[in-house]
Amino acid sequence: MHMTTQKQPQPLSSVATGTPTDEMAELLTRDGGLIVKNFLTQEQVNRFNAEIKPPLQALRPGSAHESDVVAAFHGSSTKRLTNLVTHSATFRNEILEHRLVHEICDRTFLPESGTYWMTTAQVIEIGPHSQAQMLHRDLENWFPFVGLGPSGPEVALNFLIALTDFTEENGATRVIPGSNHWRDFEDRGTPEQTIPAVMNAGDALLFSGKTAHGGGANRTSDEYRRAVAFALNPGFLTGEEAYPFLVDMELVRTLSPRVQRLLGFRSQYPTGSPGLWQVDYADLGDYLGL
Repeated sequence: MHMTTQKQPQPLSSVATGTPTDEMAELLTRDGGLIVKNFLTQEQVNRFNAEIKPPLQALRPGSAHESDVVAAFHGSSTKRLTNLVTHSATFRNEILEHRLVHEICDRTFLPESGTYWMTTAQVIEIGPHSQAQMLHRDLENWFPFVGLGPSGPEVALNFLIALTDFTEENGATRVIPGSNHWRDFEDRGTPEQTIPAVMNAGDALLFSGKTAHGGGANRTSDEYRRAVAFALNPGFLTGEEAYPFLVDMELVRTLSPRVQRLLGFRSQYPTGSPGLWQVDYADLGDYLGL
C-alpha cells in the first residue's frame, strides 16, 4: 500500500489576536502556520478595500509574465495589485505598524538573522471559476534554502489577511500543516494533503516560508476571494519588490524609521555583518536625509 507523507491532514490552529506571541510562535514552529482571528478590525478592512478599489479595478486579471509556468502560477483569473505602500495609507500606516507583525518577526528573525525587510505586498483577488494554484513554499524564492530543508533558517514569514470571507468554495488558501518539517523540501505535497484556511474578513493566516501551500480553486460563479499577502525576509536576502524605485520620497519621509527599513530606505544589519545596502559604509537613511 502506498503511504503518503501524511495520512490525515491535521487542522490549523486558530488563536485570538491577543494571544501571547510565545504561544503563536510555538504553533508556527509546530504546524508551519496558524490563523489569527480579527487581525484587522472590520473598519480597517472596509477602509483598505476602499483605498485599493480604483487601482484594483484598473488592473486586468492574469499575468504578463513570459513564462507559461509563472503565468499559470499567477492565475489567469487572478488579480495581483502590488506597490500597496503607495496605494494605501491603511497599509503603510497601520498594517505595516501592526504590533503582531513586529513581535513575531523580531522573535523569528532577530536571533538568527538580524534585521528583516519586506519581500512583497500584494492584494490577491481570485475570481470565479479559477483553478487551484500549484503548491509551493515561499522559500523557493531563494534556491539554496530548498536544499537546507527543515534545518535551515527561517527565511520568510507571510501574513495573508482575508479582505473577504474565505470559504473552501471560493478559493481559501490551501495549507499542508506540518510540511515545514518534511525532510525533502522538493516534495511539495499533493492537493489531498491540504486543508483550506477558512477565515472571516479581517482574520490572518500566518505561515512559514517552509510550509507548502497554494491558492485554492474558486468554484463559485460570482464570488471574488480577496486577501492582502505580505511577506518578510532577512536583510541578507533580496525581496521581490524594489520599493526604492516605486515609492515617492515625499511619502517615505512620512513613514516611521522601521517601516522605512522594511522598504529598503535604510541599511540592513544582518547578524555578523557590519551592514549591507549602504552608501560609503554609512547608513542609507543618513544619505537620504531621513
